[in-house]
Amino acid sequence: MAPDLPESAAAELRPDADDPVAVARLYGSPLFQMPLDLYIPPDALEVILEAFEGPLDLLLYLIRKQNFNILDIPLAEVTRQYLSYVDQIRSSNLELASEYLLMAAMLIEIKSRMLLPPKKTEEGQEPEDPRAELVRRLLEYEQIKLAAAGLDRLPVLGRDFMRAQVHIEQSLKPRFPDVSLDELRDAWLDILKRAKLTQHHKITREELSVREHMSMVLRTLQGRRFVEFQDLFDPTRGPQVLVVTFIAMLELARERLLEITQAEAFAPIYVRLSYQPA
Repeated sequence: MAPDLPESAAAELRPDADDPVAVARLYGSPLFQMPLDLYIPPDALEVILEAFEGPLDLLLYLIRKQNFNILDIPLAEVTRQYLSYVDQIRSSNLELASEYLLMAAMLIEIKSRMLLPPKKTEEGQEPEDPRAELVRRLLEYEQIKLAAAGLDRLPVLGRDFMRAQVHIEQSLKPRFPDVSLDELRDAWLDILKRAKLTQHHKITREELSVREHMSMVLRTLQGRRFVEFQDLFDPTRGPQVLVVTFIAMLELARERLLEITQAEAFAPIYVRLSYQPA
C-alpha cells in the first residue's frame, strides 16, 4: 500500500486531463509532474559519446565518418568539428583537453599556410602541400590501428580458448633407478682393490686397445639379459687391463650400446645390452 501523502503532494499526483501520462512512479503511485525541489547532481547524467585514443584518432574519426578524401582534407570543416569536440572535453577534463588543443593549433596553422600565396623553392619547384605531413601521420596511424585490430581478433589463450590438459598414466614397465657416479666409483675401487691382491709382479709390455676391449665386452653381454658389473673384469690380468676394460665399458655406455642399471639403492650394479638381437 502507498503511504499517506499530504494534500499538496496528493494534488500533484492527480492525473491531468491534458496530460494523462505519468512521468514516473512514487511508491507505486503515478507521478504526473516532476517535483520542483528535485536535486540532480551535476555528474549524475554524464554521458560519454565517443572514446578516442588521442588527437590523431579523433581527427581520423572525423575524416572517415564523413567520407572525406584523406589526401584532400577540407581543413575548415574538420577543424570546426574538432574544436567543437575539444570544447566538450575541456569543460570536464582540462588535462586531457591540452593534448587535443595542440593538434587544434596545428590544424589552424596548416589552414593559415594554405591561405597564403605559395612560395616556390630555390630549385623552382612547387612547394609541398602544407597538409602533406599531417596526411602521412594519419595514414601511418590508420595502418597501425588496423594492424592492432587484426591482432586483437586473433585467438588469445585464456580469452578465446583454453589449453587442453590431458593426464597420461605412466607405463607399468618397471623403471630401474639410475646409478650414481659415487656408486659406480665405489664399485670400480672395489675391483681395483681385489686386483691388487691377486696381481703378479711379472713385468711385460702389452699393447692394449680400447676398441678391442669394447668388442670383448659386447661379446660377453651377447645373449645374456644381465651381467654383474664385476663379472666384466678379470682381476688376474692386472690393473692395466682393468683400466682399459672400464674405459671400453664407459665408451659403450656413452654410445648407448649398453645400459648400467641397479634394482634399488645399494644393490648390485648390472650391465646389459641396450638392444636385444632378434
